[in-house]
Amino acid sequence: MKPFRFSIQAGPFTEPDALPDYAVKLEDLGYAELWSFDHIGTVDPFLPLLSAAAATTKLRFGPLVINNEFHNPVLLARTAATFDRLTNGRLVLALGTGYAQDEHDAADIELRPPPRRVTRLDETVQVLRSLFDTGSATLTGSEISINLDALGVETAQEQLPIWIGGNGKRVVTIAGKRADGLQLTGMSHEPETGKLQATGFETDAVTQRVEWLTDAAGDRLADMDLSALVQKTAVGDNTTEQRQDAFNRMGCSDEVIDETPFVHIGSTQQVVEKLQRLREQFGIHHFTCRDPDDFAPVVAALADQ
Repeated sequence: MKPFRFSIQAGPFTEPDALPDYAVKLEDLGYAELWSFDHIGTVDPFLPLLSAAAATTKLRFGPLVINNEFHNPVLLARTAATFDRLTNGRLVLALGTGYAQDEHDAADIELRPPPRRVTRLDETVQVLRSLFDTGSATLTGSEISINLDALGVETAQEQLPIWIGGNGKRVVTIAGKRADGLQLTGMSHEPETGKLQATGFETDAVTQRVEWLTDAAGDRLADMDLSALVQKTAVGDNTTEQRQDAFNRMGCSDEVIDETPFVHIGSTQQVVEKLQRLREQFGIHHFTCRDPDDFAPVVAALADQ
C-alpha cells in the first residue's frame, strides 16, 4: 500500500515576495507538491513555479493540468525538460484534454471535438514520453505528426512523471496504458458549454473508474500514482455550514460527503479515518487540496503512513 501524499493547487502566483515564503510553508507543513493551472486569463503555468522552487528543496511542482489543446507537444517538452533541469528534477507534468470553449474562443485556439481531443492527448503523451526518455520522437498520428531527432535539453529525472487528469473511460484508459499517475476529478464537462458538473462523486462512479484504470494498467498499476482533486475541505469540529455549502454547490448529500474522495468535511479524526478507508477501498493515496492551513492537521496526522 502506497504512503499518503498531499498537495496544494493554489498560491500567490502573481506575488513575487509572497510566493517563496508560501512554498517554504507548504514544504514545512509536509505537502509534497505545489500545483499551478493552465487557463487563459491567468498566470503562465510554469514561470511562477520557478520562484517557488528556488526557495525550497523537496517540494515538487507542475501545472494541474496542462490544457493539451493549448500546446504543441515539442514546445511543451522543451519547456518541461528545461523546468525539470532548473528545479533539479522536481517536475510532475500533468495533462488534460481541455474543455473551456470560451477560453479557446478568446485566444483563437481550436478546441477540437471531445473524441479528437482525447486522441490528441494520447498521441501527445506518446511524443512526450519518447522525447523525455530518448530526446527524439517520431509519430504519424491522426492528430499529431512529429519527426524530431534531438530535443536539445535532457530532463534531470531519469523518468519525468507524466500524469493524466480526467474521468472519462478513454482518458482513464490512456492513463492506465501510458501515464505514471491518474488524477480523478469527479467532474465532467457539459458538452455544449464545457461547464464543469459534479457527476462522478458517488462510490459507484469512483469504483468504475478504478476498474477502468486497473484493466488498462495491468502490472503497471503497482507503480502508478492514483490521486483525487479535492473540490472542498473543511476540517474542524463545527462543519454544518460547510456541509450545506457542499450540497448547494455540488449537490452532495451527507452520504456522498462521507464517502467521496472529492469532498472532506469533518473533524481531523473523521477525515483521517475516511482517507484510510479510501486508500484501502480504491487505492487512492494522493489528495490535492486548495487550503493548506485547513488540511494541515490531516497531513500531520498521516505523515509517514
